[in-house]
Amino acid sequence: MLSGTEVLEEEPADEIDLSSFSGNLRRDDRDNARDCWKISDGNNFRVRSKHFCFDKSKVPAGKHLLDLVAVDWFKPQGLKKDGPCCIRKRVPGSTHYSMVFYFVTKELVPGSLLQRFVDGDDEFRNSRLKLIPSVPKSVGSTPCLLGKAVDCNYIRGAKYLEIDVDIGSSTVANGVLGLVVGVITTLVVDMAFLVQANTPDELPERLIGAVRISHLELKSAIVPKLDPDPS
Repeated sequence: MLSGTEVLEEEPADEIDLSSFSGNLRRDDRDNARDCWKISDGNNFRVRSKHFCFDKSKVPAGKHLLDLVAVDWFKPQGLKKDGPCCIRKRVPGSTHYSMVFYFVTKELVPGSLLQRFVDGDDEFRNSRLKLIPSVPKSVGSTPCLLGKAVDCNYIRGAKYLEIDVDIGSSTVANGVLGLVVGVITTLVVDMAFLVQANTPDELPERLIGAVRISHLELKSAIVPKLDPDPS
């Protein structure tokens, strides 16, 4: 079970304390690093252009809308309650793993596609949340509408959105990931998250954020320490 987290912060920049984000999976920006993450260049991904509705053209995605500040790698499934918004992916197997990506931003632009996604209903979110996976040096990548392929649960708080993506809910994805887990230490995988744009006024598409996971070790996953129940 892989888990990802997406963080949305609507406070001014000086209100965001990035030091509070400290995931257990380390960041390492070196090309040959192992068992780590780094921010993936948005230009590694092609998204719908401003003119997509007319000519189906795509362009490099460019700058992310949100900043990726931390990544957690958990077993069994768990999530720390310390971020404004999160996307969690669950990786199926004999042990259920969760990877959580924490993204933050100063504010949501009123009326923007991202703001409509964050404040929209689950039906809208399921129809728009898109993942673009990519393995560097391989040929091509196929975008996937996560809400159409697997079960997604959304929790909207005052200053965050948590997205729980249950990959194990799909028998096809479950089977593929069962094979991948066996060779995960040999893989470098890029993942980009975005809200699909369908109309000219929503285009061009912009990435929520993108991450590169390099040679992940199952043994580096930890059991999460959850905040005590305030009640």
